[in-house]
Amino acid sequence: MSTDVLLPKIGFSMNEGFLAEWLVADGGEAVEGEPLYALESDKSTQEVEAPASGRLTILKPVGETYEVGTLLAVIE
Repeated sequence: MSTDVLLPKIGFSMNEGFLAEWLVADGGEAVEGEPLYALESDKSTQEVEAPASGRLTILKPVGETYEVGTLLAVIE
C-alpha cells in the first residue's frame, strides 16, 4: 500500500509553498514522524514529517512553488 505525500496547508491563509529541500533522498527510506522535506511559506520554513514509513519516490523537484494539496511524492 502506498501513501501520498501532499503539500500541507500550514497556515490559515496559505495557498502555496516553496519546496526548499528533500531531507530523504529519492529511493531512500522514509520513517513515519521523521522530517521528510523543508517547506517555506509566507512566514517561515518548516520541516514536514513523513506520514508513513517506506521507500520514497520523489515526484516534484526542489526549488519550485506548489499549490496546497499538490502530490509531491509517494511512500511505498
